[in-house]
Amino acid sequence: MSTEKPGAASEDMKRKFKEALDKKNAQHREGESHLDGESAIHETHGAVTKREFRRKSG
Repeated sequence: MSTEKPGAASEDMKRKFKEALDKKNAQHREGESHLDGESAIHETHGAVTKREFRRKSG
């Protein structure tokens, strides 16, 4: 059996998970950010009217 305190194992586990998460997030950020790219949306549309739905009679 180990001679570590029960809290120490929990802290070690938290540290390992944090390191793994930091590594995952660092890999995710390596890609291109697309912040300098141009958007596909250039102009806004006019006012959109609310559609009216009617029940078919007969």
